[in-house]
Amino acid sequence: MSGVVTAPDGIPRCPWGMESEQMADYRAYHDTEWGLPVHGDDALFERMSLEAFQSGLSWITILRRRPGFRAAFAGFRIAEVARFTEADAERLLADPGIIRNRAKIAATINNAKVAAALTPGELDELIWSYAPDRSRPAPRTVADVQPVTPESTALAKDLKKRGFRFVGPTTAYAMMQACGLVNDHLAACHARAAVEAAAG
Repeated sequence: MSGVVTAPDGIPRCPWGMESEQMADYRAYHDTEWGLPVHGDDALFERMSLEAFQSGLSWITILRRRPGFRAAFAGFRIAEVARFTEADAERLLADPGIIRNRAKIAATINNAKVAAALTPGELDELIWSYAPDRSRPAPRTVADVQPVTPESTALAKDLKKRGFRFVGPTTAYAMMQACGLVNDHLAACHARAAVEAAAG
C-alpha cells in the first residue's frame, strides 16, 4: 500500500492513517492534526520533545501516551520544564505514563533550558525559518516522502549548535511534517487540501 487507501468510510487517506479498529488513534491524528501549522514556542517545544521520545519507537506509542507526557512535563510549558531538577528527572523515570528513557528525559529538560534562554517567539521563528518552498510537487506514494531533507538537516544542525539535544535530521523532519512546515499528505489524500488551506 504505497498510495492512498480508501477506508470503509469511503475517505481516501495516507496508508498510515487508514481506517481500522486498531489504528483509530492514528486516523484521528491524521485527519485532524498532522500537517496543520503549529505555532508558539511551547507548542513547538512539545512537538520537538515528543518526536525525540519517538526515536526508535512507533509514533502510536507516543500518541497514546501524550496525555501522560503532558501531565509529567507541565504541559510542555518551557519556563516550567526549564526549572526541573534532578529530583524531577528521577520522578519522571518512575512515571509509567511516559517513555522512561533517562537520556531522552535529560534531553527534554536540557532543551527546555536552552529554549528558555531564547527571547519569546524566537524558537517559533527559528524552526519556521527552515520551512521549504511549498511549491514542491505533492507526494503520490509513500516512496516519494523522504525521511531527511536538506532543510531538516540544516535545522538539526542549527538546533544542535544552540545546545538542543536529540534533534537529528530525521527527528527534525518528523517535526516539520507534524507541524505543517511541509505538507506530506499524499496528493490524493482527503486531508491534503485542508492542510494547504490552513497554511494559507
